[in-house]
Amino acid sequence: MTYITIDGDDIGRQITAMYLRNDPISLSAFATMVQGKAEAIASMLRAQGFTVIFCAADGVVGQTENPLSSGSDMYQLIQSIGGSDLTFSAGVGSSLREAYIALLAAKSNGKARLVTFRELP
Repeated sequence: MTYITIDGDDIGRQITAMYLRNDPISLSAFATMVQGKAEAIASMLRAQGFTVIFCAADGVVGQTENPLSSGSDMYQLIQSIGGSDLTFSAGVGSSLREAYIALLAAKSNGKARLVTFRELP
């Protein structure tokens, strides 16, 4: 089994800024945009043969019986959905735990990237 976990980068900071600006209109629009991108990523994963097991806020988790052929190709698809609005980090592993550890590595090493667990030292 292959798992992928995807999470938006710096979403919390952007939300905090809207709270501090007391800007409910921007906050609502931002939340709608983020959720739309997460749903688009979930749809893309389904098209790639994944079963989506989680899609909420700025996060998506999928699983597939197939090995991931190319992490860079998958990340390009993810980032094309984020566009210039958002970046996403992703982790891939053979379990939820491995995928999450790989996601943490992606976030810890500059964000806006996909890391596979088997590539970790």
